[in-house]
Amino acid sequence: MLRQFQLLVFDWDGTVIDSAGLIVSSIQRACADLDLPIPSARDSSYVIGLGMKDSMQHLLPKLAERDYPPFMERYRYHFLGRDHEAPLFDGIGDLLGELDNAGHLLAVATGKSRVGLERSFEQTGIGKYFHTTRCADESHSKPNPAMLLEVMDILGVAKENTLMIGDTSHDLLMAKNAGVAAVAVSYGAHQVDELRALSPLACVDSVTSLRTWLMQNG
Repeated sequence: MLRQFQLLVFDWDGTVIDSAGLIVSSIQRACADLDLPIPSARDSSYVIGLGMKDSMQHLLPKLAERDYPPFMERYRYHFLGRDHEAPLFDGIGDLLGELDNAGHLLAVATGKSRVGLERSFEQTGIGKYFHTTRCADESHSKPNPAMLLEVMDILGVAKENTLMIGDTSHDLLMAKNAGVAAVAVSYGAHQVDELRALSPLACVDSVTSLRTWLMQNG
């Protein structure tokens, strides 16, 4: 399986865990709490995977940076109150175990904070499969290639042997900027036309389809 790609780097929200809807509703509820303009579901989905500052500049461009903390407090209130409800996508745990058993190096590159990712690892129990992880609050936000470059450096894998797997245009652009191949999953946050416009190796619509692609393209 996947002998070309020694290292597989996964996005988290919308790729491994079905949290996109919760993120969108938490953004909208935080805005409502503070009497801020409520962004559409599509605009809220667009920022999934970005770091906090980039997300805020897209969602609320007129909001002063000094006013970000109250928004983040309300966002965390809504998200952390329900994040235990966000399930893994069907079959993703089995797929990660299969890839790990086959000898692949697995990593995460996510727009989540370190605290948020570790909390999600504790809730899902799948952190054991990943050899290293990078988060937006300890690196640069997507689509800057820094997280991918750091993962490859830590694990000693060349870019031609690395594959990025994600559900947003930010993931695909990060991969492109790092010179890394990518596979898009269309069951997460961004629309399939947005993903295909960036020419990933494949655009799959389920974890089952992702597994099939990985099996057939080694």
